[in-house]
Amino acid sequence: MSAPTAPDTGETGGPGEITVHRCTVTVVRRGGWSWGPDPRGLVRHVVDSLPELLADHFAERLGADGPDVEITEPLTVTVRPGRTGSTGRAASGGPPVEVHFAPVPMVEIPADTPDADPYAVSLEESFAAAPIPPTAPSAAALFAELAERGELDALLALLPEESVRAYLPALLGADDATAARLLAELVVRTFATGTAEALPEPLRTAFAAVGTDTADLPRALAAYVTSATPDETLRLARTLAATPGPSTQPFPPDRTTDPPPSTTDGDTSAVEPKAARATPMVQRTTGEVRVCSALPFLLAGPLARIGYLDAIGPALAGLELAEDAPLFAAALAYKVLGATARGWRRTERDGEAAAAFAGLHPPVAEEHLTAFARQVRPALPVLDGVLALSVCRGHDPADPLLITGADDALLLADAQGMFPIAWATDAAGLLPYWQASGRPTVLLCDGPLPPGTLRDLATGGVPFLTGVRPLRGDPVARLPWRTPLWTAVGATPDLRLAAELPAHAERFADLVTALVSERRAVPLAPDRGLERTVTLAAALGLATIAWTLWRDRETPDPLLALRRFADLEATVRFEAEAVRVRVPMGRRHTDLLRGGLLADVPDVVWLGGRTLTFSAG
Repeated sequence: MSAPTAPDTGETGGPGEITVHRCTVTVVRRGGWSWGPDPRGLVRHVVDSLPELLADHFAERLGADGPDVEITEPLTVTVRPGRTGSTGRAASGGPPVEVHFAPVPMVEIPADTPDADPYAVSLEESFAAAPIPPTAPSAAALFAELAERGELDALLALLPEESVRAYLPALLGADDATAARLLAELVVRTFATGTAEALPEPLRTAFAAVGTDTADLPRALAAYVTSATPDETLRLARTLAATPGPSTQPFPPDRTTDPPPSTTDGDTSAVEPKAARATPMVQRTTGEVRVCSALPFLLAGPLARIGYLDAIGPALAGLELAEDAPLFAAALAYKVLGATARGWRRTERDGEAAAAFAGLHPPVAEEHLTAFARQVRPALPVLDGVLALSVCRGHDPADPLLITGADDALLLADAQGMFPIAWATDAAGLLPYWQASGRPTVLLCDGPLPPGTLRDLATGGVPFLTGVRPLRGDPVARLPWRTPLWTAVGATPDLRLAAELPAHAERFADLVTALVSERRAVPLAPDRGLERTVTLAAALGLATIAWTLWRDRETPDPLLALRRFADLEATVRFEAEAVRVRVPMGRRHTDLLRGGLLADVPDVVWLGGRTLTFSAG
């Protein structure tokens, strides 16, 4: 809708004009039970009156010789029938009306010039002191917070030895008590493969002092860590034998049947992140961009609720990768954007949306993501552990867990809501998560399962149900059911879950297809660690959205959120203190607002500590 609102005086070059990009008119009747003889005429009268009402209200602004202005927030105009003699005026000779305009902020639009730089700053801004860049909390702060919540020991038990060793230098001198707990974890793992004589001094003395009660080992080692220099402690830690167990084995490289074009040297993963950046990443500080999907931004709130968002900065800072946080955000965004063609091709609009979510100018170079995937590997189990412990805490032991094979590994999820929990190379690696969830029944879905999966579950005492045919020697027994069904020998699972197994298996398979097979976050990386980590985070965010919005009216499923919000466009404005996301008004915006999914998300690490805000427009 455009309305000329000021006469042409010949001095300004033309009349002022108001351009309305989106208009919604609601006519409300109070009292009575009739809309009158011509209901549609009433609506037409309101619409016809609106341009003239806007012209009267903004006459002073339009008549002045000044810059153009933009109103980005909704402008509410309330028009009520007035009495004869009221101060309101009618449009086109109609009855008198009372008009009220709600106040809204106006933003001046700079005059366009042919070669204008959209990211240029004013003369005053160029002399202003540069803002002090926010510093991400250290790894010591994250581990200290986990210790206060009583979750540090559980997290350390889930970490592979590579991660424990990687974070020990970051904690020495910053938090010696927590560093002693990491050192104690290495000592216990070394002792598990031999005797106390295999430990070097003074660890052997400290271990002998506590005896079989390893709970006091961190206290015994704390005195040594405090007295020794960090270099001495690190040299001592390096003498401990590496003891990778079933859950700490590295994942195998990705196998692709249609590999993407290789680089000149044929191995992009061997390039260090900082050395690989011929063109450095450029952070967005100003400007506005239209993105094809707001869904990546909607993941931030659910991930912030469980503490995952707050853990990203410290986890990366412990490896001196805090400045690479935007690359993690870009990988996360790709998991909920369009499917990758042939396993590695992306559309241009998906690249623009991922860059906007990461706070970068497009494009995000694939070689940057590949190098980052290699360097960030020790930090990924920390983020996976924070996510897993959160889901395990909220799991009801009366509800089953699901296991399926995907991507040369096993994926564990909560059946109610399809909340993901963890990846592991074999079933033994999933036992700690099953125990933390209250030892519920496990439904083993069909998929490419590693050899020995049924045997490992039965040996671990897991009550499971599966339609997967066992291998010779698997300790399982067939159950009386209308379809082939097996469980561990001696187990008595609830057969009512057998009726739910096909539906759960189908939903789980669809989720794996959508997030694992069809969408690749880091397609060029031979190691799948970052790919699996962002898959867990994206699936958790989608599951939280679906659970929040639809659990009372239909079966909540992460794919519902993926399908229903994938095409929700948004306008993203970058400011010094905030990144503002405007989504179109409508049913989807209303549902998100009522579900509390459009709340501000403060201190987003990949946005330089800025607040992520949402509005309608």
